[in-house]
Amino acid sequence: MQKLIIKGKRNLNGKIFISGSKNATLPILAACILSKNIKLQNIPLVKDIFTMIELLEFIGLKVKVVKKKNTLEISNNDNKINTLAPYRLVKTMRAGVLVLGPLLTKYKKAKVSLPGGCAIGTRPVDLHLFALKKMGAKIKIKNGYIIAEAKKGLKGSIIKFPFISVGATENALLAAFNAKGKTILKNCAIEPEIKDLISFLIKLGANIKISRRTIIINESINKKLKANHEVMFDRIEAGTYLIASALVGKRITIDRINPEIIKTEINTLKKIGVKIKENKSSITILNNKNLKKINISTKPYPGFPTDLQAQLMVLLTQAEGTSKIKEDIFENRFMHVSELNRMGAKIETNNKIAIINGPTRLTGAEVMATDLRASVSLVLAGLVADNRTIINRIYHLDRGYEFLEKKLKSCKAEIRRV
Repeated sequence: MQKLIIKGKRNLNGKIFISGSKNATLPILAACILSKNIKLQNIPLVKDIFTMIELLEFIGLKVKVVKKKNTLEISNNDNKINTLAPYRLVKTMRAGVLVLGPLLTKYKKAKVSLPGGCAIGTRPVDLHLFALKKMGAKIKIKNGYIIAEAKKGLKGSIIKFPFISVGATENALLAAFNAKGKTILKNCAIEPEIKDLISFLIKLGANIKISRRTIIINESINKKLKANHEVMFDRIEAGTYLIASALVGKRITIDRINPEIIKTEINTLKKIGVKIKENKSSITILNNKNLKKINISTKPYPGFPTDLQAQLMVLLTQAEGTSKIKEDIFENRFMHVSELNRMGAKIETNNKIAIINGPTRLTGAEVMATDLRASVSLVLAGLVADNRTIINRIYHLDRGYEFLEKKLKSCKAEIRRV
């Protein structure tokens, strides 16, 4: 099993180009079921994307990957379509459940595995099914699969989500594409990735309007058979490298982004004392000293993203005073804390709250990644730590970060995969 070895305490200097968004690409790939010929550009070539491609090919679509151009060419001739999404392809990637809406709205039936480790009950997959049932789907859960049917097609409905869910909003949007009549989604997630999905669906002929947390999908009769789309930048990758730059950067520019989309992250770092220079499509981080404590909660967009919570925690180990992070999105998302403490951090957790005492001197250790964002937080800790850090189970990293070692090496980091 591969590992990363990092020698810390190197001052980084250079430019990092941000890849396309994994979290925007995945629902857009699911949406390709709804059309005939699609060309997608700025695609991050990471494990989750290839898993979704494999799922689309299992369903019956043809996908050509042009790696040199980070481009996908996708075709669906509607012959021999398989409306099954098997466990082996959905278990490693929660976004696999997003094919449920497109299959059901276009082919009037779907059998999709529950995402790996997902228990029906309080978990957000309930909201996906709640929305589809409101649109007339008959759904049952059997042997770990969601079995859905809409013999007469889905019908537009007014759907108010009891709480905000990105995945449920995406699946409802996709299902509404072919629904008869008007669909109104209330209390929606409004992440930039959802707006990118809406932009793509409009290119396919959808009639969609968005106002605050309400999305209105009017029935469209002018469906398009082909479309080209360039996926937005990965704001979580951008935020990760912004935090890395604040930790060990001498002068690092984060390029190919839209700073307006990540204003919350930028303002949070400024409050901590990070020196930031903004341009139209890039941000430069200058040498940082005297970082300050902060209290912050993770929130749905435009709040501070849960996917940057672990990375921010590493930065706060280097800040003066006691900081607090409240995790308001996911349960059990402090699994990285024990590994950071092994490296010398002083972090305590109490239910949803982490208390970080700083500044502390981190020292290299052998550590183990537990999930995608926790694993990259250990990379950041390794960059700022004394001596050598060894990170195990880095397959988590490969799910969501394209060319991580290459990008860090370009800024003079000492990092290698073995």
